[in-house]
Amino acid sequence: MHTTLILGIAGGTGSGKTTIARAIIEALGPSAVLIDHDAYYLDNSHLPFEEREQTNYDHPDALETDLLIRHLRDLREGRPINKPVYDYAQHARAKDTARIEPVPVIVVEGILTLSIPALRDELDLKLFVDTDADIRLMRRIRRDIEQRGRTFASVRAQYYGTVRPMHLAFVEPSKRFANVIVPEGGENKIAIDLVVGRIRHFLSGLPSKS
Repeated sequence: MHTTLILGIAGGTGSGKTTIARAIIEALGPSAVLIDHDAYYLDNSHLPFEEREQTNYDHPDALETDLLIRHLRDLREGRPINKPVYDYAQHARAKDTARIEPVPVIVVEGILTLSIPALRDELDLKLFVDTDADIRLMRRIRRDIEQRGRTFASVRAQYYGTVRPMHLAFVEPSKRFANVIVPEGGENKIAIDLVVGRIRHFLSGLPSKS
């Protein structure tokens, strides 16, 4: 019997993936943990900062997905992991890691979560958050400037240079692999409740530890 459920949440940048993921985690409490795919960006600290700024971070090759897959398998088999911590301002991995203990529900969130076949194969339930492009763009601008120390010029250049082309090439086509498509991101409370209800049904079927 499967005792771990891995939920994947994908969607375009600024779609509300993180809001939904956190709402699910909050509803499930200690039974669930969130793993952000972005934490697995390759460490480019060996490159000059200017080259790091020019890296295409919206392409699957920018991520060490093989490590994420190994970590998901470790958690499913009851082993803790040390998840990378990524420094977005420096475009490099931090020296510290985050220890994550095995729990019944693992939520994996990221724009490319459904785009990579090997990662998709690890997921038991797949969500795609579908939000209009103009709303996503405004959210991205605000996040990158306020939370990640970027300038408006750098955000704009990155959006036109890599974010939008990669969305069209990888993110949007991955919608067809979703079990559930959630319109309007974190504002869709009904969809969140339905997903949480499905997960609680899974949890109710697990053997008691007592």
